[in-house]
Formats: sequence, C-alpha cells, structure tokens
Amino acid sequence: MRLPMAVVAAMAVMGTMAAVGTAAAEEGPDEPTIRYTEYGIPHIIAKDWEGLGTGYGYAAAKDNICTLADTYLMVNAQRSRYLGPAGKASPGQSQNSTTNLNSDLYFQRINDDRVVERQIDRPAPDGPEPEVKETIRGFVQGYNRYLAETGVAGITDPACRGAAWVRPITELDVYRHAHAEIIMGSADPLLDGLVTAQPPGASAAKTAAKAPDPAKTAKKIREAVAASREQGMGSNALAVGSQGVSGGTSMMLANPHFPWQGKNRMWQSHLTIPGKVNVSGAGLLGLPAVNMGHNDDVAWSHTVATVAPFGLFDVQVDPLNPTSYLVDGAWQKMTSQQVAVDVLNADGTLGKVTRTLWSTRYGPVTASMQGVGLPWIVSAHAVRDANMGNLRALNTWFRLDQAKNVEDVVTTLETTQGVPFFNTVASDRQGKALYADIQATPNITDAHADSCLTATGTLLFNQVLRADVPPISIFDGKRSACDWPDDPNAAAPGLLDPAKQPRLIRSDFAGNANDSPWLANPAQPLTYPRVMGNTSAPRSLRTQELILTAQNRINGTDGLPGRGFTPETMGKLLFADNSRAADLALNATVTMCQNQPFGLILVDGKVVNVSEACPILAAWKDHDYSLTGRGSWLFANFWVILLNGQGVEKLPWRVPFDRDDPIHTPNSLDSGSSAVRDAFGRAVLALRTAGVPLNAALSDVQKVTRNNEQIPIHGSVGQLGVLNVITPGQVDGKFDITFGSSFIQIVRFTAEGPPETRSVLTYSQSANPASPHYTDQTKLFSAGQWVTERFTDDQIAASPALEIKILD
Repeated sequence: MRLPMAVVAAMAVMGTMAAVGTAAAEEGPDEPTIRYTEYGIPHIIAKDWEGLGTGYGYAAAKDNICTLADTYLMVNAQRSRYLGPAGKASPGQSQNSTTNLNSDLYFQRINDDRVVERQIDRPAPDGPEPEVKETIRGFVQGYNRYLAETGVAGITDPACRGAAWVRPITELDVYRHAHAEIIMGSADPLLDGLVTAQPPGASAAKTAAKAPDPAKTAKKIREAVAASREQGMGSNALAVGSQGVSGGTSMMLANPHFPWQGKNRMWQSHLTIPGKVNVSGAGLLGLPAVNMGHNDDVAWSHTVATVAPFGLFDVQVDPLNPTSYLVDGAWQKMTSQQVAVDVLNADGTLGKVTRTLWSTRYGPVTASMQGVGLPWIVSAHAVRDANMGNLRALNTWFRLDQAKNVEDVVTTLETTQGVPFFNTVASDRQGKALYADIQATPNITDAHADSCLTATGTLLFNQVLRADVPPISIFDGKRSACDWPDDPNAAAPGLLDPAKQPRLIRSDFAGNANDSPWLANPAQPLTYPRVMGNTSAPRSLRTQELILTAQNRINGTDGLPGRGFTPETMGKLLFADNSRAADLALNATVTMCQNQPFGLILVDGKVVNVSEACPILAAWKDHDYSLTGRGSWLFANFWVILLNGQGVEKLPWRVPFDRDDPIHTPNSLDSGSSAVRDAFGRAVLALRTAGVPLNAALSDVQKVTRNNEQIPIHGSVGQLGVLNVITPGQVDGKFDITFGSSFIQIVRFTAEGPPETRSVLTYSQSANPASPHYTDQTKLFSAGQWVTERFTDDQIAASPALEIKILD
C-alpha cells in the first residue's frame, strides 16, 4: 500500500522529533538541527556554539543569501568592481547614503589598515570571546553549505541569481560585517568627508581670508543632524516592572524602527544549546546572536541613543604646507596612504581608482560632516571614532543572551562597553524594569568639554535644543591634552567610565523613544555628563506618547478595562496608532479651518478652498493612524509642513515648554497663527495636486507592493507622536517603507513557567520574492495581528507548520 505524502511527512517529523527531543533535553542533538515553525521562524538547537552557528548560517542564507552576499561585497570594498562606481551604497544607518566608490574607499582603508584583523587577534575580553569565535566559525560553515547545495545559478532570488559576486565566505567576512554594523553610527555623517578630504594648494591657503563662521557652521550641522535623526533609524522600548503588570511579574515591549531593506534588516530566530543558552528574538541579519529578545528570565531591547560615537579635532595647519599641523607649539606631519579600489568601467573593462587619504594623531581628516562642508584651509578636522576598535559588541550580545536578571544586563554593559550607539531597556522575571545608557561613549567629561571645545564645538555641544539630537564635540587639536583621556575604569582607551553613565531600575516602568536619558521615568529624572545628551530640552511627541501610555495604563486611566499591562493591552495600545500631535493640535486646527473667511486661504498667490477639509478633520475623532482612519493623511501632511524640519517646541503654542512639566508642554496650538493657516493651505493644495482625496483612508495611500500585491501599512512618522513609526519614501524609484517598526516583540514573565510572548517581523523573514516568507508576516502586521511565539520544546512540537532540517 502506498501512503499519502502527508502521512509520510508526518511520520518522518514525529520520528525525527523523538530523536531530537531526547537529545535536546540532555545535551543537544548530535548534529545542528533547525526546527521551522509558522512564518518560517527557525528554532536552532545544537550541542555546542559551533553547531549553533552552523544552523544559524544555513537558515539565514536560505532566507536572505542575496542581502548577505551584497553586504560582504560592501565590507570587502568591491561594489565598484561588480556594480559600478556610481551606484548607491548603504554603509551606515540610512538607505543609499553614498556612492559605491566612496563606500569602497572607506572600507578599503579600514581593510588596508587591518583594523578588524587586529581586533580578532586580541585576547578576550578586548577581542572576541571563545564562544563568539566558535559560533562565527560555524556560521561560515552553514552559509557555505547552503550556497554549495543551491549553487549560485540555483538561487531563487533574482537579486543575485548567477551573480559573479556571490561566493563562499570566510570568518573575516563575518567579522568585517559585524564591525561595519558597529561603526555605522559614524559612517553616515562622516564617510563622504573622510574619503574626499584633500589638502588645498598653497595659493588657496595663502589667500584664505578667514575660517568659516562658527555660528553658521554649527547651525548647518545641527539642522543636518536633526534631519537625519528624523529620517533614519530609531526605536521605542518599554520595560514594565511588577507594579505595572497585570497577571505577571514584568513585561517588555521591543519596537525598533530599522530599515525595511538592505543590510540592516532584522531576522528572527530561536537559539538553544541545552544548559548554556536558550534565547529567542531578532538580530541584524548575519550577526549570529539575538540582539533584541528574551531568554527564560530576561527580556531586552535597544533604542538609538543621543551619544555621538565620534568627535572632531580642529587642527591648525601650516598655510604653506597644509599637511603639517600644530600640536603643543610644534609642527607635526600628517600621514598619508594610497587607497586603491577596482572599478567597473562603462565599457565593461576593469579600472582602478587611487586616492590619497590623510590622517593626524587624532584620526583621519574629513572634509564634511552630515553633508556640511568643513573646509581644509586655516585648519583641518580630524575624526576619532569610539567604535573603530570595538568588536566587544559581539561579546556584549552573547552575554546578554545568557543574562539571568537586569543586574546581569548592567554588569555585561559595564564590563564590555561594547554597545555602539544604543540605549538598553530590559525587564526580568523578578519584576524589575531597567533603563541603561551604558555604551562606548567618548570620555568627555563636562570639565574636559569646557576646557577644549572650539567656538563651533561649543555651539554644537552646549546648545542642543532638541531632546533627540546628540551633542557634537569639536575640540582644539592644537593641545594634545584635549584628546580623549584614558580612564582606568573604562573597557578601552578613550572611553567614559561606565559608572558615570546613566541607569535606572524601577518597579513601575522605564523606557526610551530616542530622546536623551533624562526622563526614562519622569518620577526619577536622570543626571549625567553632557556628552550623553541634554537634560532640559523639550521631549519629542513620541517620548511623550510612550510615557503617557505607560502612566495611563498603570493608573487605569486610558479607557481600557483594569489597571496594568497585559500582552493584550500592550499590543492594543501600540497598534492603536494614536497621534500625540493630533491630541494636542487637532481641535485648534479644525477651529482655524472653520474660521477662514469663505473657507479660503491664499498660498503663494493661489487661492485654496479648504472648506471641504474642515468637516473631515472634525470627524477624525480617534486621532489614530489605523488603516480605516479618514483625515489622518491630511493631518500628517499639514503637520510635517508646519514643522518644516524644526523641533515641535518651535511651533506657535500658546503654552510654551515648561521644564517642570515636560510631558504635557508645550500645548494649545495657536489657531490664529499665520504659520498654521499657511501650512494647512499648503497641505490641502499638495493633496489635491497629487490627486489624493482629502478624506482618503490611510489604507488607500500608505501601502507597499510585494509581488504585485499591495499591502496597506498602518502607523505613521515619528514627528506625529505615533509609537508605531512608519516612514514612507522612495526606494529605487518606487514607493516603499524606508524605516519603521521592524521586529516587534511583547514578553510577559510570571513567577513560574515559560515567558508568554508574541511578535511580528513587519517585513517578514525573507527578502526573496520567491520565498513563502516574503510577505506572510507583512500581511499579519497589516491586519494588526501577531505571531504566537513558540519557545518550549512542547510548543515547537505542536506547531502545525513544523519542518525539521538536520545538518548532518
């Protein structure tokens, strides 16, 4: 008798699970084993770190081999060779932020200097811990195994099928990728300037009348940095302790706002070595660890912090010899190096571009920051990067994966100082909520800053007027004493003593939404050195929304039943997509609209009839960015135009910001303001010009196309004070989501038993259009639904979608 295929498959699975389950309960299976459950989530179990890495590398390559291969092409400085020098690269946090040629020159310089190799060779804890090395060794084996089984020609993703640049990888490739992620907080603002800085001719130096105006330079840099923060990576994270949870001991919300494309995609996994590690969550694709997630006892996440992981040094140059600079009264010579990369010429031949790049005792010379020119005339600007020598982040995440409580988390952060530019928020089974901004921070105490800042640096460092903008240091390079001093308590030279960095453990809540640490919990404001961020600027509307959401749920004043968070209420509040901006300003906006004579507004000589818009906004009573809301798209356009790149405190409020009431001020938008009237008229005109109805539902205008299917996406930009951030934009000339909610996870601990978890990976596990997991979680996210995670062996075995791959 011939059995049906479904029965054969079921029998195979049951037999395999019996073997795996017995071994897993003791010491792990003899061979790395991947158990796939719903939505293609891999539960990788092995008996050792190398086996765990093998399973991770195989599964990651299966889902995203083209994205990974493209990343290895980038960190090996070969994009210009295969894709041409004029193409776009994304070496930092942002999308398509530079050319392939500039990206290649940047990474080739790092590779020529053997920056990564020297760090690999260091003994732990300065270099990678043994389990890190073993896991990466396994990752390479797993990746290469998948590629060998599939073959380059057999890859189903058209992005790299048959491409000459897809090849087996080495351990160095993986370390270079990890290093590129660690330094990306400096890459976006500085990369182009670092590879284009060239000394002026002697005649240009002699005829230069004066240096650039410090106030104008500082203003341009400040505005450029603020704009990049609004348009780039971010996150929310909320830890709730025992006093804020219903039916448990603590809860954790992880809500990173990462790119939806490219090397900074997140990928979900569950990693187990019995008796050593059992952790579930997500990480940056290709880094074989969980960066944000939970184990049996602790849950944690990261948010982008307000520490600039770099600093500039203004060095006075010799007018007749501008590659000489003054230090402590003596002239020193800059060092030069020739950096060469291969490029694909238009006729298909290979050429070579060679550039001379310059360095000082402080670091390499840059010609710009965040696109703002720093002319090399009277002086040059050198860069010191706190993360250039930091592979310790790998040790950090491996240890976090094994933490037992929030005190373990703090110890890990302090002893490794590997977190590159993130806050850490965590909760544990014991009922504690943690906020900590302990990272690889430049050792810039307030006294050191006061002694060494230049005129431009003083304006950038001391006059930080927005809570989400980092202080930028520019120090006097003429004095060697102005270099970052070494602290014996820090994990590496030039870093700030971790004991001076802010942290907070509470039983109610702690959180962050990319503002400075000051109000991780308003009941206990934090103090810290200015290098970590400001302590008095207005909070962003998203920070206000996060804090009010926590306070109102704990107090039971948000209109939902009961008090305290449950997984259901936490998920409902996040996906309510409430706009703090609408809470504060919608009524005044409607009043302004209704008060316009004959419903007309004059915009740039054009008469705009806004009378249709008034009842639409008046009817938008939920203030939400759900798919069905009508009026939300109109308000979003109005609000962004009104902000015009400014902080929210710059708007015409009747009640200004009050440092003693930072969560509720500023408020009461001035309905009679000409700025409000003009912005509203422009928004109405813009929508009509684009052919978008003023009462369009969000589902009609904010959607992504995947395999010719349009999927509506709820949420909106962070400037609107919406927690579920979604930033639409152009990707390769097409409308898409550029940044926003990526891996969302809710975890609740109880006194006993496994954690209760739910999650959704908004853009799904795979970037391959041929994969069954290309859009499945995206559709789930669109519907406001969740993956019920499977953490225990019994939960995994019960999955109706269970598939098992044994890497024998």
